[in-house]
Amino acid sequence: MKFNLNADMAEGYGPWKMGDDDALLDIIATANIACGFHAGDHNIMGRVMAEARDKKVSIGSHPGFLDLHGFGRRQMKLPFAEIERLMAYQIGASLGMASLVGADVSHVKVHGALSNMACADDELSDAIVKAVHAVAPDLILLAPALSPLSKAGYRYGLAVGEEIFADRTYMPDGQLTPRSRPDAMIEDKEAALAQCLGIFETGKVKTVEGTIIDLPAHSICVHGDGPTAIDMASHVRKGMEEAGYQLVTLPEMLA
Repeated sequence: MKFNLNADMAEGYGPWKMGDDDALLDIIATANIACGFHAGDHNIMGRVMAEARDKKVSIGSHPGFLDLHGFGRRQMKLPFAEIERLMAYQIGASLGMASLVGADVSHVKVHGALSNMACADDELSDAIVKAVHAVAPDLILLAPALSPLSKAGYRYGLAVGEEIFADRTYMPDGQLTPRSRPDAMIEDKEAALAQCLGIFETGKVKTVEGTIIDLPAHSICVHGDGPTAIDMASHVRKGMEEAGYQLVTLPEMLA
């Protein structure tokens, strides 16, 4: 009876802030730290990693497209070799900064459009996972449950954390409902908690079309960049704990 709660963070840039990293680090057990390509910079990365270290929060590399203006949410068609270099560069930055602040990197979680594209493309998923395996094969791949990305992780022999989302709905094929649809997001915190509890208790989820599908879960992603993000994250954690689940880091979840 354990669960992991993760969030993307360190996504400001210079004096510009995104989300409340300090507050989130008191709620979650796993932090995905931006690597400076879609967001973040060396100062923010180092500061948030040090805070996560002090709060016993497991740390992950959070690479994305080189797209500061678009926050890594714009699709880019790149050669697979370039994708591999893109990943290796950012994971290397994470490992270097973690060494500097006396922390450990436990996993990799791909950001934004790069993740979305990989969840629909086996070859792109392979390029991403090939880079992770080449740089640090002992890292956990945190990837959306049932996605081609998570399946590529298994093929390459990585430890895989199957990720679900507290505030997103699901399609019948197990993928997230596209944000272009009005039913893509779960705004109500009670509904978000109910979805998380249902997945962890039954291993299944109700899709937007009313069907019930299997959905494995190791980690719940809570977004930290909205006006109700902290309240949503706090509510999900409290509700899971009241149901008897213990919050643990991602490595502890897979142990």
